[in-house]
Amino acid sequence: MAKFKSSAIDCDVVEAVQTQVFDVVVIGGGPAGMAAAMAAHKAGARVAIVEREQHLGGILRQCIHPGFGLSHFKQELTGPEYAQRFIDQVHATDIALFLNSMVIGIDSGEPAEDTAVHTVTLMSPTGMLQLTGRAVVLAMGCRERTRSEIKIPGSRPAGVFTAGLAQRYINIENLKPGSRAVIVGSGDIGLIMARRCTLEGISVEGVYELMPYANGLRRNVKNCLDDFGIPLHLSATVTRVIGRDRVEAVEVSNVGEDLSPIPGTERIIPCDTLLLSVGLIPENELARAAEVEIDPRTRGARVDQDLQTNVGGIFSCGNVLQVHDLADNVTAEATRAGAAAAAHALGTARPDVLSEAVTLEPGGMASYIVPARINRTVATKAFFRVRRPLEHAQLVIRAGDAVLFHGKTRDYKPSIMEAAPITPKMLAAVKPGETLTVSIDPVEEA
Repeated sequence: MAKFKSSAIDCDVVEAVQTQVFDVVVIGGGPAGMAAAMAAHKAGARVAIVEREQHLGGILRQCIHPGFGLSHFKQELTGPEYAQRFIDQVHATDIALFLNSMVIGIDSGEPAEDTAVHTVTLMSPTGMLQLTGRAVVLAMGCRERTRSEIKIPGSRPAGVFTAGLAQRYINIENLKPGSRAVIVGSGDIGLIMARRCTLEGISVEGVYELMPYANGLRRNVKNCLDDFGIPLHLSATVTRVIGRDRVEAVEVSNVGEDLSPIPGTERIIPCDTLLLSVGLIPENELARAAEVEIDPRTRGARVDQDLQTNVGGIFSCGNVLQVHDLADNVTAEATRAGAAAAAHALGTARPDVLSEAVTLEPGGMASYIVPARINRTVATKAFFRVRRPLEHAQLVIRAGDAVLFHGKTRDYKPSIMEAAPITPKMLAAVKPGETLTVSIDPVEEA
């Protein structure tokens, strides 16, 4: 039996464990996992999906609002409708499903001919199983940042929820989290929950955002706040939770340019519920245990143009790689990952490998760049976000001091994931030891 690594267990050998053989093993049954699995299946690979929940669909099952599918399906769908399209496609194939199953380890890979075979160890309703495959696709998604991670002081009463948990309570469990809510953070899920709470008869006192701009999509600010008269307070945050058994109120304060609370601006907002929409963290514990290199900027894996990590045969896609703005973009990325994973497993990957991989770095106001490296002479796109809203800025791609590309002057927003073209001509212009820098440079008005 193969050796494996896990954050929970440390065993040299697992004895008497059933093993099933596949070409590609996909971890996660949300929109990314299903799209990756379908792409790998269409390429001729034997595919398995491992999902810890009892159903496929992931987070989309509780996202009952519209706005999905405009790009991929060319029509507006709700989250459950979007997910169901893929669920139906998966069920129409022979893709093996391991639901209600938790992956506890991914081995480092044992050589088999020219390609390492990875072993995914999981706990299923029937016991421990091992799934082997020449390729593994990581599609575990994100978890929400909690109160402890943003260090809100005060007491620890009931009534503090992440926005996603409140969404699940209302949309899946048919439970009402409270009657009078304050929302901290203006991420998209927080904006959407401001509207959802209002529709359920929960009074939303306001949304408080630490930054001087909203972090969610503009359409959500308009449709979820402006249309319902819910106030958005910028450069403000919750500085204390008040209450013993249940939240009774929160203290909010304005913040300065250094994002620190300004003394004397404190005010008390009575409420019984505090919803947190303060960011997402890719669930990469399994990746770290498998010795996958993590980008400190995205908290996702560092990947190449095929979305392959530094560990051969392990691919990453969706929100576990980078936090996306739209589910349609998750689908597009995961489709690429699944096809690449199948090509790797089946030995049909393109051979046009560069003599030396080109490293990509963000520059200017770009906060990160995906992929982190390119090792084939192929046209691709590099994805990034900006650090803050920019009204006049330009995309500039450089190799050392040489400018290879510059785009038109336009606006950029942190809520929107952007793409930059990377061509074989650009790659050929990169000298040994140079990096390819994708930069967003502010442009002064004439």
